[in-house]
Amino acid sequence: MRPPLLTLLALGVLASHAPAAQDPEATPHGAPPGFHTLKIGDPAPDFSLPGVDGHTYSLADFRDARFLMVIFLSNHCPASHAAETRFIPYVAGLKGKGVAVVAINPNSVEGLRLEELGYSKYSDSFDEMKLYAKDRGFTFPYLYDGAHQAAAQAYGCLCTPHLFIFDAQRRLRYAGRFDDSQLADPASVHASDGAVAMDALLAAKPVPVETTRPMGCSTKWATKQSAVAEGNLAWRALPVAMDTLDAAGVAALAKNPTNRLRVINLWATWCVPCVEEFPGLIALSRRFETRDFDLITISVDDPKDSAKALHFLERQHAAVPPGAKKSVAAQGRTTNNFLYSGAGGDALAQALDPKWPGGYPYTVVIAPGGEVLYRFTGQVDIDDLRSKLIDRMGVYYK
Repeated sequence: MRPPLLTLLALGVLASHAPAAQDPEATPHGAPPGFHTLKIGDPAPDFSLPGVDGHTYSLADFRDARFLMVIFLSNHCPASHAAETRFIPYVAGLKGKGVAVVAINPNSVEGLRLEELGYSKYSDSFDEMKLYAKDRGFTFPYLYDGAHQAAAQAYGCLCTPHLFIFDAQRRLRYAGRFDDSQLADPASVHASDGAVAMDALLAAKPVPVETTRPMGCSTKWATKQSAVAEGNLAWRALPVAMDTLDAAGVAALAKNPTNRLRVINLWATWCVPCVEEFPGLIALSRRFETRDFDLITISVDDPKDSAKALHFLERQHAAVPPGAKKSVAAQGRTTNNFLYSGAGGDALAQALDPKWPGGYPYTVVIAPGGEVLYRFTGQVDIDDLRSKLIDRMGVYYK
């Protein structure tokens, strides 16, 4: 199934299944001054970039190779993740053939919206690149260009992934996609243009198609900071509401009759760890806006303190994400925030999770159909929770 349009727009995807070549004169909207599109036959631009292995790399470090593959990848992009499932084993098969491979992350963390990180445990920072490369098993240098983005501009990196292949004289022989799929399923690949180009060069044959349109998440230029700020303001402007519900209402939420992964958090304004963990939970709600995910909060404040609870939610910007509104409406609700108005603690525990040992905050992750996948008693480790959620939802388009 193709990724939904909302997800593609949120991730800034430049995608097409057409085999059309990239327009060499095209400059993408939002690209900084100095953006340059390489043409076939152009020399490889030099660079000096830090790698996740602690070394700094330039073109000279690959001078002994017959060919050089430069591929722009990123930690956050599901299209990049999918291409890597095929690119990494392909690179392994090039061993001993005189091909050097280097990956570059072009993205500025300041140009990334939180909603664009819904398919990864990591942002695109240099420190998180180290974790990502280890997780993915990169066998080639992974370099950080996000600080100045000089390499991305010089190569004309439109998105991740974006592949460039150079010959022994470091002249460009191929530019574009590695293959024509954004999905991890190998059956979704119908053209492996990058591998075909490399194989042709290794066989001393002409490259059949020298340029193709790359497909993936658009480069996150530092110049997009204003758009990121506008997105943050738009989120803060979303309305925040809170309804009441009793034990029966809690039980209905715990059954999770949707196709969405559901996190339910019990909290109170008088609970210090509840207050401390809450911003991280809202960040998760924003991060997974384009995923099948819901954060539902249930305040156990005294009903007479409902104004205080609502004020806290408003200050935390605990809105229903735009991507979740349709699902919320289909369930007959207008909000994901509630104030518990039912009987005492035992009734609440029986309704939500009989295994709850007591105490606040308490957080459960519930699969579609009502199975409790994870339980967190006390203040939750947001990084751990995010990792578990990503493991469950996956890092690829489906």
